[in-house]
Amino acid sequence: MPSPAPLRPGERLFALLLVLFAGFAFHQSHAISGFEGLTTGGVMPMLASGVMVVTALVILSDTLRRPQAETRGLRGLVAYLFPLRVVLFAALVAAYGAAIPLLGFLVASGGLLFVAIWMLWTRGPLVALVLALASVGAIHVLFRMVFKVVLPGGSLWS
Repeated sequence: MPSPAPLRPGERLFALLLVLFAGFAFHQSHAISGFEGLTTGGVMPMLASGVMVVTALVILSDTLRRPQAETRGLRGLVAYLFPLRVVLFAALVAAYGAAIPLLGFLVASGGLLFVAIWMLWTRGPLVALVLALASVGAIHVLFRMVFKVVLPGGSLWS
């Protein structure tokens, strides 16, 4: 039998939080009607959250048996959970959300798609631009013309 894979940064903490969340869910489901009978309203939530508790405990016991990864502290955990590409894409999505009221849905979506395709698929800016424009055109035809949905316009030119 091969040796178990070492833990990833933060895996034991996550397993513990999973047990705590499952226990809280079980407590909340028990508060619905208690366990007065099999036909009460809280039985299904208690069953589901009970399964959550059992599986969370199994996961926690598994993580406690596995070898610890090389310790890199909090900095290693943050670097593992938030690689630069993920942080940049989250910032891009936040900028997209902020740009919709100013630029409108179609222009902001086109910008998001252009940058995202260019970032994630290294085929060059021309391919990214063509794909973004085609996608926004398809969205416009489908939602505005077929489904008659009014897409938000921007305040800069409304």
